[in-house]
Amino acid sequence: MERKLALYLLFPFVFFTIVKTQHDNVCLRPELAANIQMDGLQRFYSPGAELALSCKQGYTPVFGPRKIVCAASGEWTKTKIMCIPKQCPYPDTLSNGELHYEDTVFQSMINYTCDEGYTMFGNSSAVCLADGTWSTPVPECKAVTCDLAPIPLFGMIIYEKRIRGNTVDFGVGGTYKCNPPYIVVGNARAECTVLGIWTKTPICQVVTCPPPENIDRGYMSTSERRDYNYRETVKYGCSGNYVLEGSYEIVCQANGNWSEKPSCKAPCSVGIEKARILYKGKKIWIEDLTPNSVLHNDIVSVYCMDKRRTCGYAVQTQCIDGNLKIPECFERPRAIDYSLYSSSLPSEITQC
Repeated sequence: MERKLALYLLFPFVFFTIVKTQHDNVCLRPELAANIQMDGLQRFYSPGAELALSCKQGYTPVFGPRKIVCAASGEWTKTKIMCIPKQCPYPDTLSNGELHYEDTVFQSMINYTCDEGYTMFGNSSAVCLADGTWSTPVPECKAVTCDLAPIPLFGMIIYEKRIRGNTVDFGVGGTYKCNPPYIVVGNARAECTVLGIWTKTPICQVVTCPPPENIDRGYMSTSERRDYNYRETVKYGCSGNYVLEGSYEIVCQANGNWSEKPSCKAPCSVGIEKARILYKGKKIWIEDLTPNSVLHNDIVSVYCMDKRRTCGYAVQTQCIDGNLKIPECFERPRAIDYSLYSSSLPSEITQC
C-alpha cells in the first residue's frame, strides 16, 4: 500500500517535468523589423522549423539569408536581412512651374505648382507607389488667356501689344477710348487677369458741365449760357489793376464739374507819406510812386535804422489782396528831416 501511494505521488511530478521541458524547447513567434514580414499566424514552432522572410510591399531586401531556423535552444537563428524602400525615378521638370519634394522613395510625395499666369492641367501631387512608379504623370502648366476684351458702346480699346487670333495672354492690357463727345467713365486701362477674365470694362458716356459763373472783379471769354462738353474751356481775366490768381482757364472735367476758378486780387497802396522805398529794383521817393499803388504779390522794401551800428537796412513787405503791412521797425521821419536833412534818412546812409 505504501509503494502504491509513493508511485501515485510521484506521477504528477514526472508529468509536470515533461511538459515544462517541451515548452522550453519551442520557439515563440519571432519579432521582426518593421519592414520585414513572414507567412502564417502560428505562435509556437518546434526545433528545426524554418521560416521564410520577405519584405513588405514597397520595400526591397538587401543583405543576409531570408530564412531563419528554430534551434534546439528555443532561439531563432540570426539574420541580417534588411528591407529598404523602393526607389522611384527622379521626376521630369515642369515647364512654367515648380516641383517640391524631399525624397523619391516609396510613399514620398511631390507637389506641383504653376508660375503666375499659368493654369495646371493634371494632378497637383504624386506619390511614389510600392512598385517604384509615380501615382500620376507630371502635369502641364498652360498659359492663361482671355478672350478679346469687351468693347463698350461708342468706344474702342488700344492693346499694348499686337494681338494675333482671338485670345490675349495673361498680363496683356489695353487702354479704352471713346468716340467724341463720349468719354471714358471708369478705369480706362484694362488687363487680362490670372483668372482668364478682363478687369472691369468702363462705359462711354456724354459728360457736360453747367454754364460757368463769372468771378468778382473779373470777366469771362464767353457770354453763352449753355452746357459745355467734356474738356471744353472758358478763360477769365481781371478788371483794372486786379491780378488773376490761379489758372486763367477752367476745363469741363469728367465728373461734370468745372476745374477750380481763379480769383482777382486787389492792388495795395503804400501807407507811408515820407520815405524812400525800394520797388522793382529801384529806389524811389514815395511821392514819385504815381499812382500810390502796387499790384497783388508785388514786393516793396522800406528802410529801417540800426541805431547801434548807425546804418540802414531794407525790410521787405508784400502786397496780399489789397493789404500791405508796413514793418514795425520803420519810423516815419519828421517833416524837417525829410525836407532838409534827407541824406540822414535810413535809406540814404551807409547800409548795414
